[in-house]
Amino acid sequence: MPDNWQSVELKHLRALRSIAETGTFWAASEQLNSSLSTVSDHVTALEALVGQRLIERSRGRRTVELTEAGRLLLGHADAIESRLRAAEADFRAYVAGRSGSLRIGIYQSVANKVLPEVLRRFRQGWPDVEVVVTEADHDADLVDMVERGAVDVSFAIQPIREGPFEVRELMRDPYVVVAAAGSQLARRRPRVADLADRPMVAFQHGKHQDMAESFLLARGIRPRVVFRSNDNGTVQAMVAAGVGVALSPLLAVDETDKKVHLAQLAEPVPPRVLVVLWHRDRYTQPALAAFVDTAMAVAAEIERAHDAFLRRRAS
Repeated sequence: MPDNWQSVELKHLRALRSIAETGTFWAASEQLNSSLSTVSDHVTALEALVGQRLIERSRGRRTVELTEAGRLLLGHADAIESRLRAAEADFRAYVAGRSGSLRIGIYQSVANKVLPEVLRRFRQGWPDVEVVVTEADHDADLVDMVERGAVDVSFAIQPIREGPFEVRELMRDPYVVVAAAGSQLARRRPRVADLADRPMVAFQHGKHQDMAESFLLARGIRPRVVFRSNDNGTVQAMVAAGVGVALSPLLAVDETDKKVHLAQLAEPVPPRVLVVLWHRDRYTQPALAAFVDTAMAVAAEIERAHDAFLRRRAS
């Protein structure tokens, strides 16, 4: 194997990735805003440097595919570019100092109950920092954004995949049965068996929904889901309308809504664990550290309030 790896450049790896994404050299050249010959030269040079054929060029086929060696190298190429983007974001944060920006990743249930109070307190101490919030349906997308430097800090749900992350646990969020006020399930503390064959309203598949459904399946209950949405208010409104019951994290529910009844199962679902995370190897700007401290304080207060609410419900 040739010892030429130090001569591999980012432009070579970007050409390989673009071809993998588009399937043709021509489409890759358009995606990269480059000439066809330049893309071809980059790939040829890369193959010479690593000593392996990376693109399968079959006659008569309009598209090309990566070889096994190409796919192996592509995985590293993605990580290299993610690290470079994180470095760029790192330097921007360093240059901006105290008056820069803080980019936060968020998903809906945290956005509804945790984030507003965190931002209110944070802005009191850091009024010159511009806060930019990005919301996603799934926290896995946010974790990816942290790795490549697209956001500086994000809320997420355990477990977190392996990566260059610093993780702090925020709170444990218990699951509750959400039923229409006045329904049979609102008259007593429900058991898992009470959910058998009942129509259910659920969130789209993701960590917290899959945890709830796996809990039921492990106890012989196959959820009969009749409606799914990632909007907290929509799920709760459908329950209130009698469409079905829901098994939801308490953080995703408005417990002041008189049209629904909330109760923990007699055999409670293990709570989901909420965390905040950031890139372990990036420069930790003071504003980020202050935001994390504020988020942990607010989450602890909400967790205590939830515990008190559930004790009142159980009594």
